[in-house]
Amino acid sequence: MKRVPVLMSAALLAACSQPAPQHSLPDTSPADVSAPACGFDEQLLGRFITVPEGQFRKGADALYPEEAPELSLHVAGFEMLAHEVTNAEFARFVEATGHVTTAEQSAAAGGPAAGSAVFRMPSERASPADGWQLVAGATWRAPEGPGSDISNRALQPVVHVSLEDAEAYAAWAGARLPTEEEWEYAAALGLPDPGDAQSGAYHASGNPVANTWQGFFPLMDQAADGFSGRAPVGCFAPSGIGLYDMIGNVWEWTSTPFQAGASTIKGGSYLCADNFCRRYRPAARQPQEVDFSSSHIGFRIVRDELPAGSGPPE
Repeated sequence: MKRVPVLMSAALLAACSQPAPQHSLPDTSPADVSAPACGFDEQLLGRFITVPEGQFRKGADALYPEEAPELSLHVAGFEMLAHEVTNAEFARFVEATGHVTTAEQSAAAGGPAAGSAVFRMPSERASPADGWQLVAGATWRAPEGPGSDISNRALQPVVHVSLEDAEAYAAWAGARLPTEEEWEYAAALGLPDPGDAQSGAYHASGNPVANTWQGFFPLMDQAADGFSGRAPVGCFAPSGIGLYDMIGNVWEWTSTPFQAGASTIKGGSYLCADNFCRRYRPAARQPQEVDFSSSHIGFRIVRDELPAGSGPPE
């Protein structure tokens, strides 16, 4: 992994230069987010949602230069996994294939560039500036580094996965990664309020409806959404077409190149805050190095919709 520039780019994933209006949140102390009881029944994982063909405005209501220009596009129908791929599902993939992730290969190689990017929450830092850290041994099995594990996190989205890791899982599952256009179309189609690009993250009342950062990033997270850090998939209400966590929780890889050596990620994460990032909108997009992994990037998969009458013979 290209660790010197990567760590800087990780810190910039949530960075935004323009100020944002604050949502009206209760002025209270941080919520108790120790162990919220929510998420899918593990037996219900793997459900795909049909996204019908249609037209949408890509880059609608752009806030940042990289989101322009606005385009009117037609998207063919497809099926999208209802939730982000979880630790439980990724573990089954690794058990079946023996796949070794990019982060695990980096850790095994050792040296000063070994590791994956971990964001330390405010209560976990030695100093306020120690948000992002390069941690040798941080992998999908040990999200915070050596000594951590995924016990009791079966339903959390898998993280510390590179584009190659996500593509390998998708191929094993008989699927693929979504294109940026497919991802954005599905997210926009499911917005609670189609006229408000931020409605996937915040209700008109100001109450959060997705796992983002409430408070002054990176110093204080009020956790008004019930979480400080990643949430299990399915803890928030589904979108209008039945998709969970399209906005917030973790960024999601797409198959669309952004620039040389980088692919496009979508959706924002639990680190997106009003004062530092408003990328919790369908149009938001970021480049990320294809061999990069971190504690706030995951993925979901899609399948092509079969034409009528093209199924297997009875």
